[in-house]
Amino acid sequence: MYLVFMKNFLYLFLIFFFISNCTLNKSLSHHGVKFLEKKNKKLLIEKTNKNDIIKILGPPSTKSKFDEDLWIYIERTTSTSRITKLGKKVLLINNVLILEIDSNGLLKEKIFLNKEDMKEIKFSEVITVLNTKKKSFVYNFLSSMRKKMNDPLNKKKIIN
Repeated sequence: MYLVFMKNFLYLFLIFFFISNCTLNKSLSHHGVKFLEKKNKKLLIEKTNKNDIIKILGPPSTKSKFDEDLWIYIERTTSTSRITKLGKKVLLINNVLILEIDSNGLLKEKIFLNKEDMKEIKFSEVITVLNTKKKSFVYNFLSSMRKKMNDPLNKKKIIN
């Protein structure tokens, strides 16, 4: 009788332990600059300079590869969904702020995009074809050095 009671007590304890670790609060995951929309309103075109931007928003998430005076800030917040969706991630906030800075260091233009704006963006269907057969000088040099290190007397047969 005592053994049955202890066995049932152990089962109840394990069930309670697993249920107590579940939470009803959503788990939020932030990436990038928090409150980007609110901080965006502090930036004034033709008045805010690079130092002010860094003071308000911090360093940019990324800079344009083609134009050094194009700064991009990102804010992304995700949360786990309900148990019925098995904890799948749900996108709550997806904001992007694009800042263009002129040659004097002043803010020239700003574009703020939120989650709804991004649904309206049309992407190009054109596919870029890369020529991967042509290898750079550095790649050819390093591969020849690797071959010489692996076979210094050149005794291995080349198999095509």
